[in-house]
Amino acid sequence: MDLHPSREMVASGQRAGRNRKTQAHIRIWSTETLLTLYVFGMGEFEVGVSAVAFSQLPTRIIELPNGGNNYKSTHDLLLQTLQDDLTGAAFHPLDDNLLITHGKGHLTFWTRRKDGFFERTDIIKPPSRTNVTTLQFEQDGDVVTADGDGFITIYSVDSDGAYFVRMEFEAHTKGISALVMLSEGTLLSGGEKDRKIIAWDTLQNYKKITETKLPESAGGVRSIYPQRPGRNDGNIYVGTTRNNIMEGSLQRRFNQVVFGHSRHLWGLAVHPDDDLFATGGHDKNIAMWRRNKLLWSVQGLYENVSLCFHPFGVVLAAGSTEGHLVVLNAENGAPVVTIRVCGSPLNCLGYNPAGDMIAIGSQNGSVYLFRVSRDGFSYKKWNKIRGSQPLTQLDWSTDGCYLQTVTADYDLVFWDIKNVVTEKSPIGMKDVKWYTHNATVGFLVAGIWNNRFYPMASLIVSANRSAAHDLLVIGDADGYLRLFRYPCLSAKAEYNEEKVYSMQIATARFMYNDKNVVTVGGTDATLILWDVIDD
Repeated sequence: MDLHPSREMVASGQRAGRNRKTQAHIRIWSTETLLTLYVFGMGEFEVGVSAVAFSQLPTRIIELPNGGNNYKSTHDLLLQTLQDDLTGAAFHPLDDNLLITHGKGHLTFWTRRKDGFFERTDIIKPPSRTNVTTLQFEQDGDVVTADGDGFITIYSVDSDGAYFVRMEFEAHTKGISALVMLSEGTLLSGGEKDRKIIAWDTLQNYKKITETKLPESAGGVRSIYPQRPGRNDGNIYVGTTRNNIMEGSLQRRFNQVVFGHSRHLWGLAVHPDDDLFATGGHDKNIAMWRRNKLLWSVQGLYENVSLCFHPFGVVLAAGSTEGHLVVLNAENGAPVVTIRVCGSPLNCLGYNPAGDMIAIGSQNGSVYLFRVSRDGFSYKKWNKIRGSQPLTQLDWSTDGCYLQTVTADYDLVFWDIKNVVTEKSPIGMKDVKWYTHNATVGFLVAGIWNNRFYPMASLIVSANRSAAHDLLVIGDADGYLRLFRYPCLSAKAEYNEEKVYSMQIATARFMYNDKNVVTVGGTDATLILWDVIDD
């Protein structure tokens, strides 16, 4: 994406999706309202758009497709020749007829002739292993590039208009992911592996001014941007490889302003009687949120796949990929107890309504039962019911006598807790009232499957009933979030839907008062808070 010089618009380019409606294209949208102003390029890009750049002088835009194609417009002679892995493009700030593209083994200057065609000059001759990751411009127009080996290179132009290497030096150990030229002539470089941000004086032949290092928990540097562009106060925002945004300067320490999970995000739980929810992911982080404000986050020893609150809301239980049950104090994230349950991922877990037992559904098909005392602060293994198929969702009955679980193959299995057996007669379960309804299959949610209004091509991954028992939210494998009435019995059931995720919605949950829904996206680690509104 690229920001227009006026700061009022952004251009973003995307890859092609799976069907005709999701072709690769470029979108221009307003920074004020976030509304789309223009869409263009539909049907022109085969694979996707790898870079967009606004010119600094008149408003013209360049698009770089990932794959070759037959194009019609004047830019396309340039586009046809680009077969490399491109990572970026830029107009020269002092010359609107000069374009620069860069990527793996690729640094090319394109000069626009009077007839509108572009002449190509390869600065890096293929085959080359140099990966040019980012570029900036000096005030006099010299080009500054950074590469994946940690080197910064400065290109000047000679009297014949040809570019040559003026100087080159090693700035970081391994890759440089960000360069920012501040208005007074200081260049900031950010290292992805060494986590360093270094300031260089471009007027003193790139003498090092100072450096700082991000804490390990923040991750490496991925992007840098001035907090107040044009001012010389040195305050910057830093986007990190661990999906955090930090703010600070090289003279003072960096503070985290936005926390994000950086790997798969499956675990989600909502507080029983407050505006809180918790998330847990493969990055081993568990975080507590009040609406969109982070209250605390702790990094544990295990990757998290499932979460649930105790009915009293004072503790939070997490299931790990390695079969550990980790219980935390919900107020501050302090560890309460860690129990090794089995050797398989604990895909789903839930406390019974009384809060004196927790059931844990495992990838190995079994349900593990623990007695709980002291309001969730003490645990003792009670029993195990053996099953054969991996379990993905779990619900307790309101009387605490039964469980229903859904397997990875979408079989609905009932469990008799008192007698510690699987329930062999599903028909006998038809009048059981369920404390929660997270099961994606069953009589009360039959209308979400084979619904006449949408094709049955995608699997439903997550379901959740509202606290008032009148609404049902579901998330599917194609990233659609749908809101139904509950119970949802008919295949003609109508719904409202939103599509924000590009891949599946791993978990969707109503907040305790049904005014909001929280969703997490599994592989893309996206966390979204939704308002539920009356139409």
